[in-house]
Formats: sequence, C-alpha cells, structure tokens
Amino acid sequence: MEILSGFGPPHVWMIACLIALGAGLVKGVVGFAMPTILISGLSSLVSPELALACLIVPTVLTNAWQALRQGWSEALGSLRRFWVFMAVGGVVMVGSAQLVPLLPPAALLLIIGVPLVAYALSALMGRPLRLPPRPGWRIEAGIGAVTGFLGGLTGVWGPTTVAMLTALQTPKREQVRVQGVIYGMGAVVLAFSHWGSGVLNAQTLPLSLALVVPCLAGVWIGFQVQDRIDQGLFRRLTLVVLLLAGLNLLRRGLMGF
Repeated sequence: MEILSGFGPPHVWMIACLIALGAGLVKGVVGFAMPTILISGLSSLVSPELALACLIVPTVLTNAWQALRQGWSEALGSLRRFWVFMAVGGVVMVGSAQLVPLLPPAALLLIIGVPLVAYALSALMGRPLRLPPRPGWRIEAGIGAVTGFLGGLTGVWGPTTVAMLTALQTPKREQVRVQGVIYGMGAVVLAFSHWGSGVLNAQTLPLSLALVVPCLAGVWIGFQVQDRIDQGLFRRLTLVVLLLAGLNLLRRGLMGF
C-alpha cells in the first residue's frame, strides 16, 4: 500500500478506483471519455498534474484492447485511413507536453474545460461539427494539430476526435475501433512525452499502474453493454457526463486563479 500513498488516506484511493471503474464503463460503451472523466474526477482528489500522470498507463492499455477487438487487420485499416490526423497530432502532442510543468494547474483545467463544454453543448443541441465526406489532408492535419495540442497539455484528446468521426458519419462499430486506434497511438506518444516532461516518473508510475485493473474492469462491463444496448441513448448520456465534467473543470480552474 506504500505505493498508493500519493492518494493520501485509503478512502481516497477507493474513490479513485470507483472513478476509474466508471470511466472505463463509459469508454466501453461509447469508445471515448475515459481520460476526460479520470482527469476531472481525480483532479478533485489530487493535483491536476498527478491526475494526468495516473491516467496514462490505463489509457494505453484500454485503447489497445479497444483497437484490437475486431483483430489486427481491421485495426491496420483504420490506421491507414487516419494516418495524417495521427501523425500531425502526435508531433504536436510531443511539443505541447513539455509545457505542462510551466503552466499553473488552474490553466490546465481551463484549457480542457472550455473546449469540452463547447463540444458537449453543441452536440446536445443537435449542432455537431460537419465535414465533407472527403475532408482532405489539410483539414485532417488541422484537426490533428488541435487535438495533439490539447492532448499533450491535458491527456484528453477525445472531443475533437469524436467530433471529426461523427461529422464523417462513421458507422458505430468502425467509429469505436478507429477511436481505439487513434487514442492508443496518442496514448503511447503521451506516455513517452510525459516521461520526458517529468509528469510520469518513478513516483507516479506505480499510481498509474494501480488504476489499470479498475479501468479494464469498467471497459469489460461497458463492452457487454455496447453489444446489447442501443448506442444512441448511451451516446447522449455520455455527452451529458462530458458536459458536467467540463463544467466541473471550469469551476475548479476559475477558483484556482
């Protein structure tokens, strides 16, 4: 239990596990939102920088599972389709990750909270972002750059990715798989980037590893729900959760200044 001392008293660790289980459940159902829920929930218990470190390893492993659920060939096909988005996002993510130690914690909360609330409100009001069926490499590169910048600073790059896939009217099964591939590649880059930035280190890595089990358990439950229950209702409920998480981040960020 010594490695978990970074969370403080044992009851705080139990709350962190419940947050991780819930975040994994939502991800298993709709394919995204686990890092967003983790950083929102965990930052209510510990510092935003420690919360960011804790979500890295679970994010890598759960996305690998999600990406490979239909096999390697399908995952490689998704990789070929969105390689421009992932390549540009990865490069930008490496650079923006180095800014984390230089920014105040409140700024990190606001950086992710503002676009998260804007995206959730837009989608819930029936006004999602729209892209042409073949947007071209310039648009994909632009969205990848924005996604990578936010991902490097906060560990969350789901909203812009989901907006792009939704705008392209990607079928449900493919969209969930593509998200796993994109988020998985980004999570690997994020892990290496924050090992270099110092956010992920010998002290925070054990905490990140300790959250793997509840996250994986939540994803497994979510997969069962995804296979049996209508996706539309759960997608809308997830947007409500994202909105609440974003508002909570904005509240904490504004109170920090």
